[in-house]
Amino acid sequence: MPNESITSLDLPGIPRLRSGKVREVFDLGETLLFVATDRLSAFDVILPDPIPDKGAVLNQISAFWFWKFSNVPNHLLTADFAEFPAGLRPHRAQLAGRSMIVRRTKPLPVECVVRGYLAGSGWKDYQATGAVCGHQLPSGLQLASELPEPIFTPSTKSQTGHDLNIDWTHCCDLIGDEQAEAIRERSLEIYRAGKAYAASRGIIVADTKFEFGLTTEGDLILIDECLTPDSSRFWPDDSYVPGQSPPSFDKQFVRDYLETLDWDKTAPGPKLPQNVIEKTSAKYREAFRLITSQRLG
Repeated sequence: MPNESITSLDLPGIPRLRSGKVREVFDLGETLLFVATDRLSAFDVILPDPIPDKGAVLNQISAFWFWKFSNVPNHLLTADFAEFPAGLRPHRAQLAGRSMIVRRTKPLPVECVVRGYLAGSGWKDYQATGAVCGHQLPSGLQLASELPEPIFTPSTKSQTGHDLNIDWTHCCDLIGDEQAEAIRERSLEIYRAGKAYAASRGIIVADTKFEFGLTTEGDLILIDECLTPDSSRFWPDDSYVPGQSPPSFDKQFVRDYLETLDWDKTAPGPKLPQNVIEKTSAKYREAFRLITSQRLG
């Protein structure tokens, strides 16, 4: 069974490298330990209430995709706690099911966003300009319309605020033409494969984002997370209608609730009602079940 909800953790004797909105990263020497907590952020604010099972879902969905698409080099070494070093065994209650050991890399300073449908900021851009991040699109598309072809729309990474969309020229300036071409090709390859598989499971992958890093040998590999409800927009196929905002398998349920409050979207975030927490947790678990056909462990 998944661990009890965890919002923070310390591993005595194991240095913490960084703490993100959801993940904690620890230094194991030649490798890294990624731990997915049950923290939830909305509008770039970490909320005070954890979402039960969220970290386990994110960790195990990522591991599922990393193994499924192992033809694309990625950072996962193991997500099986039985294979973890002996020094981590005392922390089983905190780590099992929600952590993985990964290769060390130097992350590229670019978020690799792939969009297959019109939603979110892409829909707003299209309404204003007829284009999304420099990609001119056909006229007459609706909210949630499928695009003729998936498009690559990179952004700069931000640890605290919103990521900023950048054009192709800026992307090439940041990491060089060769690496930019490589991450675009790989991002589109993974998205198309993930979209096709998810479709067979009744899920539409409307968009997603990937990260890549360089190993000490200079190899370019996929890192961070892969096709999770936090990094992607998942829609149920059976209720999808172009022109309408589809329900999703992620924290949109929380965002919709927060929009009803008199909250200025700055920290500290408001507490969530129990029914919102439970329904959000159920959305994450349902996404895991549909995609993997596995039991959350």
